[in-house]
Amino acid sequence: MTMSTTPHPPPPDLPPKLPPGLPPVVPPPPKARTASGLRGFALDTRPLAYPVFRRLLIGQSAAYVGTMVTAVTIPVQVYSLSHSSLSVGLTGLAGLAPLVVFGLYGGVIADRFDRRVLYLASAFATWATTLALLIQAVAELRSIPVILVLVAVQAGAFAMSSAARGAIIPRVVPTPLVPAANTLYFTAGNVGQVAGPLVAGLLISLPNGYSWAYAADAVLFSLLLYSALRLPPVMPTGSAIRTGGLRAVLDGLRFITAAPVLWMSFAVDIAAMTLAMPTALFPQAAETRFGGGVGLLYSAIAMGSVAAGLCSGWIGRVRRQGRALAVAVTVWAAAIALAGTVHHLFVAVVLLAAAGAADLVSAVYRETILQTYAPDAMRGRLQGVFTVVVAGGPRLGDLRAGAMASATGLGVAWTGSSLLCMFVVLAGALLVRPFWRYDVTVAQDPNHGETRAPATPPE
Repeated sequence: MTMSTTPHPPPPDLPPKLPPGLPPVVPPPPKARTASGLRGFALDTRPLAYPVFRRLLIGQSAAYVGTMVTAVTIPVQVYSLSHSSLSVGLTGLAGLAPLVVFGLYGGVIADRFDRRVLYLASAFATWATTLALLIQAVAELRSIPVILVLVAVQAGAFAMSSAARGAIIPRVVPTPLVPAANTLYFTAGNVGQVAGPLVAGLLISLPNGYSWAYAADAVLFSLLLYSALRLPPVMPTGSAIRTGGLRAVLDGLRFITAAPVLWMSFAVDIAAMTLAMPTALFPQAAETRFGGGVGLLYSAIAMGSVAAGLCSGWIGRVRRQGRALAVAVTVWAAAIALAGTVHHLFVAVVLLAAAGAADLVSAVYRETILQTYAPDAMRGRLQGVFTVVVAGGPRLGDLRAGAMASATGLGVAWTGSSLLCMFVVLAGALLVRPFWRYDVTVAQDPNHGETRAPATPPE
């Protein structure tokens, strides 16, 4: 099957395409516009009017907190066993191959079968892996290889669930509200990234702290399982693929490579995560530079993202989303580079928070470009690639940072690489003109000509 990948503007009188069963997005009355102007920078909560999305967000919000508790506990446990940042970086490498394989193949499954079933099954696998981490902590195995194996299993399950969830969101809210829905998701995720490390720091400090931390994740993640159970069937629409396997994966990759807007959005994210992601260095920095505060370091980026999310009403009104994405990533790298030069914990936290604010903006634009640019029949596969990039990039970044810190020291691994990221992103964005000039208002409506599956109407 051949697909057109060149965007064409829709007819000027064509209204935004909505899933059947969802009410249209109605502009505010004239008297409300002054007040809405004042609220224009506040978080857009309109997607919460749709019950399916609301349940997904609540379940995912609880899971974000638990996931971050585990995400902090694993490297801290590994560092306590090895006293090596390289070993911490290996936790990222352990999850890379499963992310690539299951992210890409999970996208194929999401474009062929019911996305609800895929989301539920992969979420259950993630939950079971958390229970296994709890068991190894209770049993005091003190085995880094066991932890790395469990990290790999969890990464594969996460990749498949992310491919399904990203393809579900545009089906349960109207297309004009997709940026707002993504902002809510990322804001909730960043609240989890603030709360999770703080909770982890508290629990780890207790006797048998690792056990308490993994147990907290298992309890919180159960809410996500409930939200997945309540999903309606979400079958792919349009020209759904008939067969799976490598050919379907290659079709998705060909779609991306033929669209500069898409592959460049992936490229800037890879640069940001591999060259300017310092999280693997936080345990070493907390111990050798700041005299503690590892929980604050892990929470700082998310603190800035939460603040940006609460003032994010303007994000959906930006037309030049490619340009905005490149600028946001550049700001991220600059703030990370500065944070690597300071020796006071408070200043480092402030700079990391500034980086987090830029990261929230870039994350919303990456996800929105992908979800609104691609047709529904291709969304699962493209979301799978997106998952590989977004989740795999930080793992490569952890490996890069750990290896560089061991070879060159903390400063070069943190700041020098971030400066390189700034140059790479700006140069690439300026050279790829379709990405730099991308205007969302004239991009192809990916749902034009498709028959979309009914979404659950408001209850």
